[in-house]
Amino acid sequence: MANDARTRGGSDDPAVQAVAEKALELIADGAKVGLGSGRASAAFIARLGERVRRGLRVVGVPTSDASEAQARALGIPLVEIDDTLELDLTVDGADEVAPNLDLVKGWGGALVRERIVAAASRRQVILVGPEKLVPGLGARGRVPVEVIPLARGYVARRLRAFGIIPTVRTGADGVSPFVTDNGNLTLDCRLPHALQGAQEARALEAQVLEIAGVVDTGLFLGTAERVLIGRDDGRVEVLIRASRGTPGGAP
Repeated sequence: MANDARTRGGSDDPAVQAVAEKALELIADGAKVGLGSGRASAAFIARLGERVRRGLRVVGVPTSDASEAQARALGIPLVEIDDTLELDLTVDGADEVAPNLDLVKGWGGALVRERIVAAASRRQVILVGPEKLVPGLGARGRVPVEVIPLARGYVARRLRAFGIIPTVRTGADGVSPFVTDNGNLTLDCRLPHALQGAQEARALEAQVLEIAGVVDTGLFLGTAERVLIGRDDGRVEVLIRASRGTPGGAP
């Protein structure tokens, strides 16, 4: 049923709860943690809040207004990224994971902050269910691109010249444009085909970032140190990026 709390991706999904619990094993006392956005990240933040109430000492940096509000409500101490702060790790979700652990992120609208927090971290740990695994990025339908509002038309025209079909993301009313936490717009981009490997993904990323008015893309290439894949039976598969970009398994 559509309103079943245990449907895939919901708050009680066994796969979501399993990866959230597994991610907690990576959090040492005194850790500085990036707090991601989305359902899996929210499940992790909830578990982290429980540990904080039991005495775990951590500080967090949220990647969105939603994750900030949740962390504050749970009593997780928050700090800002300054010129001295390096996070131990960021725990976040993803919308697609390629075989080499390249990612698409940003379906939830927080990609720029997610990028900054990931860049300020030694490690990025990604929590997903098996439905997020794809043979090539773009296979599930869209790659977000965040743009300055003034540049929306120009960027859309340039993207169409690459064979990309951009659509302005709308808000909850289905009419007004969705506005990111940074005050920008999001173009959801349908690619001509799923990206075939790292080289094609990096070439596309470079082309799009060169367009004036583009703030960032949802292509997170080479950022994930490991991906935790939750299964319906509560098992968690761990994929770790190897030195040459080829993932290797871990127990």
